[in-house]
Parts: sequence; structure tokens; C-alpha cells
Amino acid sequence: MTTKTVAVLEESELKDGQMKEVAFEGEGKVLLSRIGDKIHATSAFCTHYGAPLAKGILTSDGRVVCPWHGACFNVCNGDIEDAPAPMALHSFKTSVVDGKINVIANVDNTLKKNMSRQATLLDGGIYGTGPGAVIVGGGSGTFHAVESMREHGYTGPITVLTKETHTPIDRTKLSKALITDPAKLEYRSAADLRIKYGTNIRLGTEVTSVDLEKKTVSIDGGKETLAYDKLILAPGGTPRRLPIDGVNLDNVFTFRGIEDSKKVDAAAQEGKKVVVIGSSFISMELVAAITKRKLASIDVIGMEEFPFESVLGKEVGAGLKKYHESQGVKFHMQSKVEKIVPSEEDPKLAKGVIVNGETLPCDFVIMGVGVAPATEFLKTSGVELEKDGGIKVDSHLRLKSGKGGKDVYAIGDIAIYPQVDGSESRIEHWNVAGNHGRAVGLNIAGKDQPFVKVPIFWSAQGQQLRYCGLGAKFEDVIIKGDPNDMKFIAYYIKGNKIVAVASMQNDPVVSKASELLRLGLMPTPEEVKDGKVGLK
Repeated sequence: MTTKTVAVLEESELKDGQMKEVAFEGEGKVLLSRIGDKIHATSAFCTHYGAPLAKGILTSDGRVVCPWHGACFNVCNGDIEDAPAPMALHSFKTSVVDGKINVIANVDNTLKKNMSRQATLLDGGIYGTGPGAVIVGGGSGTFHAVESMREHGYTGPITVLTKETHTPIDRTKLSKALITDPAKLEYRSAADLRIKYGTNIRLGTEVTSVDLEKKTVSIDGGKETLAYDKLILAPGGTPRRLPIDGVNLDNVFTFRGIEDSKKVDAAAQEGKKVVVIGSSFISMELVAAITKRKLASIDVIGMEEFPFESVLGKEVGAGLKKYHESQGVKFHMQSKVEKIVPSEEDPKLAKGVIVNGETLPCDFVIMGVGVAPATEFLKTSGVELEKDGGIKVDSHLRLKSGKGGKDVYAIGDIAIYPQVDGSESRIEHWNVAGNHGRAVGLNIAGKDQPFVKVPIFWSAQGQQLRYCGLGAKFEDVIIKGDPNDMKFIAYYIKGNKIVAVASMQNDPVVSKASELLRLGLMPTPEEVKDGKVGLK
């Protein structure tokens, strides 16, 4: 084990509120952050996708926010504050000697090992006995809940029950890159979860009912019953299919997991024709992923005038449509699918999609029209389900109704939760689920804090699209830059307040905006229109 003390920077060169990435004597990079007269040193790169944190945001309450996807860390100790960070940063001791900032680091185990660290775990990975915490589901929320529980000192057993055949994965890479090997996407192996995190993960396991009064879950139709002290419901969503003829033909694909990615990857080969139904995030990410594969045709059917219109507005939607058209994509907007037509040669396969009276030929169809909460198994549990299948939770993500609800949490796609603007909504996004998991893990560990995160989304659309906030049903939008050039900032307004921000090629604007929204310090629409303020 090699520990070094290195003078990395003149103290006068680091001002209050500044971050700087500095070299550590040829061994790697360190991030220096100054808040008042306190100087902190951590790993220099985000543990999510490796973004340089010095280009991100430092806040006065000690948060450093990644410039790319909103991952957030505590600069004082390196701990994770927000998903999608899968691992914490290393934190190093600092001192000031003769006007120079000194950093003390263990070179072997920190600087040379990707600059990240796992949650602090119990020696030997031995945790308590009893029912402990049971998690239903195996997605982003589940992984971050496990990591957060252990990071914040929960010592009880953790059991994960998931229908998946693999441990939690970075699901965003499925639609963006059509990766088909779960081993390339898993955050932790089953062995790591078991040995290092004291977690019993049971793959290929279906929970079929829950009894809130007895505090038990039933597996595989009641063949086995499992008790819990705390229960996290994180089953995710089930892709919707339109109520039209032909939706269940063998080459009509929805998109959610590894098996879906395998099917689309196999079908999307050179010379093939595809019809994509839906023009929002999942559909258009898949379109972006397959446009380089030299398909014979890609037809997109959407209900609005422009793709992404309900979220991003007409002007941004028009710019993104123009980009995709330049890649050979043909749009059929403000349209409704009539039916999917089977092939005469093989009636199990679709050969075309009828829209506006026209038959669009296809070798396969992708249907990206949203998901429904996967809550069928809860219908007799005493949990009150809303019309859409969602579950209302309080500010701590606990069930609002049902006996025993104080020990039951619902997160991710199924949770209708209080927003920072006072509304309640259900948000279908992988990173929202991750931050739900982190919050619930913290509360189960005894910290008892409400969930107050601002949603952050991103999407690969020729350039990286960033979005933060709650812009649903926005009333106006201010555009800086030109969406036709794929370089812009869009400010979404409701009730004369900026409630959401989207950008392309303007990092780290969305990371800044997410923190300003969190703190209630967002500039007014008038200030943004007049160009009087930047997002400082």
C-alpha cells in the first residue's frame, strides 16, 4: 500500500465555489473543491460514465453534480447523493502548507482503480437475521436501494425477488445501443451482491401476491411465502400494446428488457423494413440506434405533429424531426394506426401497417407507446391501485393506503409521488426509479428524509439531449439557440415560472438548472428572455 502526499496547487488559485481537476504526480487526477475556507479532494471522474466532474456543478451545500446525467456526490466524503452514480467517489485528506494545497492519497487502491469505491460494508459481509428488507423487482430502483441501504448503515438481511434472469442492469443502454449481453450491463454480479452486499438475489422468481396485514409475499402462486420487515415494491412497467388487429404477431416487438433487445437487434439488419409506432423517447432512441444499419426503410408513426412534442414542444420536436429525416427516416405524424396486416405466406408475421389508408410495408414492427405499471399481482393485497395501475405514496415514498403501509414503499414506474411543485405524478424513467431507490434505502436505514429530487432525463438523438424538471402541460417555451442545428437551450414555462429546461450541446446547463430548481432559485422567464442572467 503506497500513500503519497503531493502538493497539487497554489491555494490562491482555488477560489470559493471553484472546482479544479489537478494531476497527482503522474498517478491520476484529483478533483479539488473549495467551499468557504474548506478545501476538499475527491476522485475526479463520475462513476457513471466517466464524465470530468470539474466541468459539472458545485453547490454551497457540498454537492458536485455531473455535467452529463445528473449524478451527484458529496464533496466532503465522496458519498453518492443522486443516481445514476453506481459507486461513490474516493475522498482524500487535504492540508495547506506554505501556500500550497497538499493531497494525501493511497495510490494503489484509489487512483489506479477507476477512482470509485463501493459502499462501506460490514466486515465479512455478515448481516443480521430475521425477515429484513424484501424488494420485489430487479431494475434501477432495486440496485440503488440496495446500495443506499448499505451505504447508510442498514444491517438487516436484504432479499431481492425478480422475474429477470440477471442482476440489475443499466437499462438505458438497451434502447440507445441495442446491447444484448446482460453481463456487459450488470452493475454487480450475483456473487458480489451476495458476498459484498449481504443480499440474497433470487432470479427468475415471480411474486404473485402480497399480504400487508401478515407482512408476507407469495411466490409462484403461493408455492412459497416470505416474511418481511420492510417491503419495497419496484416491479417496473409492462409495455403497452395498442388495441388493434395484429399487435400480437410474432414480429411485432415492444421494448423493455434484454430479450426485447435481442429480438430487435436480430431483426434490424441491412435491407430490412421497419415501422415504428410511437414518436417519444423509447421509439426515437431505437430509431437513432438502427439508422446506421442501412435498413431499406424506417417509418415512424406519431399522434402529434412532431416527435417529442408533448415533452419538448413543437420547435424542438421539429428540429429533431429534421435531423432524423436527414438520416433517411420517414415520418407519418398526426396519424392513427388502423391495423397491422399479416403476411399471406406466414400468417404469424406482420407484412405491413395500415395508417391513413396507406399500407407501410415492413419486415418487423416496433411498438413504443408507453408502459403500464406492473401491479396486477397487488389487486388482492389491500394496496389501493389507481385507474392506471399506479400506487399513491407519500413524500417518503411509503404507501398512502393499506394496513401495514408504513413499512411498504412503492418506487419507479408504479409510484404516483409528490413533486417539488406540489403536484402528484407518475414518471416512467430509469433515473427517477434509481433516485427513488436511493431515497428509500436511506429511509429504511433510519435517516427519515422526504424525496425532493428534480427529475433528470437524457436521450441519444444524434446529439445528447438533456432534460430536467416538470414541464408537462407547459404553457410557453423560450428557445436560446437553434434546434435545427441541434444546439439549443429550451426553457419551459408554466404559471410564469420556468419549470423545466432541455438542452443539446450546452452542457452543463441542465445540471445547473436541476440544482436551481431544487433550491427554488431558477431565474424568471423575463430574466431569461432579456439575457440578463446566466445559470450561475
